[in-house]
Amino acid sequence: MPDARILGRAEFARQTSAGGSGDPRVAVTSDVDPRVAMVLEVLSGREAESVAAEWDIEAQVVHRWVRDFLVAGTAAVTNRPDPDEARQRDRFLATFAHELRTPVTVAKGWAMELAEEGLPPEDAARAIDVLTDSLDRLSTSIYDVELAACVSLGRVRVNREHVAVGALARDLPGSPAVRTGASLLAYADPALLSRILRDLWLTAHRDPAPSSVAVDVIETSAWTEVRVVREGTPISPAVLKALFDPFGANDDTTGVTMGLYIARALTVAHGGLLGAEGDDDTTVLYTRIPRPSTDQEES
Repeated sequence: MPDARILGRAEFARQTSAGGSGDPRVAVTSDVDPRVAMVLEVLSGREAESVAAEWDIEAQVVHRWVRDFLVAGTAAVTNRPDPDEARQRDRFLATFAHELRTPVTVAKGWAMELAEEGLPPEDAARAIDVLTDSLDRLSTSIYDVELAACVSLGRVRVNREHVAVGALARDLPGSPAVRTGASLLAYADPALLSRILRDLWLTAHRDPAPSSVAVDVIETSAWTEVRVVREGTPISPAVLKALFDPFGANDDTTGVTMGLYIARALTVAHGGLLGAEGDDDTTVLYTRIPRPSTDQEES
């Protein structure tokens, strides 16, 4: 499950900042992705645990990035691409087709109703409403795929600025206030971070209905972390795994299709990571965005 783990509360609470000789945020102002910077430090001889502590991140995540980096490099050098790539592509196409099928079917049915003569005005008005909703769903799905394709090709433009997370939260369904860290700013693209937060918020409200959902923001030396905290019946590990790797879980019984794929892709475009943690009472969905350098914070 990319960038996601199910942890106990004790480990979740461990967000200490270990001192390092340099400022890890320097990567935000350069052309080097923070994750690549961490991998290169490990490959240069530093312990992964030391690099992870400097960046306020879990060591096992750094180990996985190093492994993935080496696997990808081996595939490029040997001219033997990962055999799973075609399978992932086919799963993605199947997922996308599943996302389109329902609104297309609904739109087709109501268009046939409108084509019939003598349709009562109230039924015609309802047909137009349903058609509009179906077209909106189609438009959203197509935009999702465009975003995913742009990210995979490295073509997403991330226009970073200091963003008030509280303002983005007020645009969510129910207009929630940020519970903790309301005054903190994230250095991110406002439109993309808004989309990430929306996806986390909607995921946190999936069935079975939670008792409450809140937004918290915290800062470490390297990251601004935006958390969507769900209290009550937790989201099961199996569903979380499907949400982060949705291509094989597109049946109607789970409701999982694109899942958090877009949110993760947009987080990756910021040089950050998306994850999930939880216990028997709580599920925490989070996005970590690299903090800017001191010079950028003062600008």
